[in-house]
Amino acid sequence: MLESIKRLFESLQPRAAPDAAFEHTLQMATAVLLVEVMRSDARISPEERGTVLATLRRHFSLSEAELRTLMEVAEEQARNAHDLHTFTARVNEHLEPNERARIIEYLWQVAYADGHLDAHEHHVMRKIADLLYIPHGDYVAAKMRARDQLA
Repeated sequence: MLESIKRLFESLQPRAAPDAAFEHTLQMATAVLLVEVMRSDARISPEERGTVLATLRRHFSLSEAELRTLMEVAEEQARNAHDLHTFTARVNEHLEPNERARIIEYLWQVAYADGHLDAHEHHVMRKIADLLYIPHGDYVAAKMRARDQLA
């Protein structure tokens, strides 16, 4: 009985601010997913790379040196990864559904950055959205928001 009351009070406590390890894990997982979309078509365009960098710069407080390092490590991890589950599991573990849907929007921005949506990009996007448990309606809404930002 006392244990269940204790769990109830603990569940009512606000979430603790993320620590440095949590922040680093989230940055790396997000960067790898962005890089994976960037790499998913036949050619990595400067526009796609620029969109990945701009997204990371905008959403994580990183110096230019930290941003370059994150990008280099993310590209290496994306090249060496056997699957995306390792990265999507970390995102699922730490982010709420609306935050995960926002990541899908950022991924769509990368996919649209070069002005052409490749079939393989679309496949990778759908796979990541499924791994992040994004409902189809949220997936389509994120895609439309990203596309509308190009106009």
